[in-house]
Amino acid sequence: MPNIMKLMKQAADMQKSMAKAQESLAAIELEHSAGGGAVTVKIMGDGNIAAIRIDPKVAQAGDTEMLEDLVLTAVRGAQDLAKETAASEMKKLTAGMGLPPGMGF
Repeated sequence: MPNIMKLMKQAADMQKSMAKAQESLAAIELEHSAGGGAVTVKIMGDGNIAAIRIDPKVAQAGDTEMLEDLVLTAVRGAQDLAKETAASEMKKLTAGMGLPPGMGF
């Protein structure tokens, strides 16, 4: 029985640590740009997009297809950056827990 109690405590501690990590991620602000800074996306570490900035010169050019591509590229890049940041933070959290491969969060 002591092993079960130990596992339950470890699980509860991990749950608390994950909640803190998620709060921490929500406070991290990241940026990704496309088109040499023509479009910049600010995204939080938890994946929520905070802002999109478009250089007025790009908007004035009138090439909406190019602008759409730049926005999409910047958003995808920002999302990838947020995922990488979250994975890195979770890896730190689960380090030393002896989780089998594929069981990391």
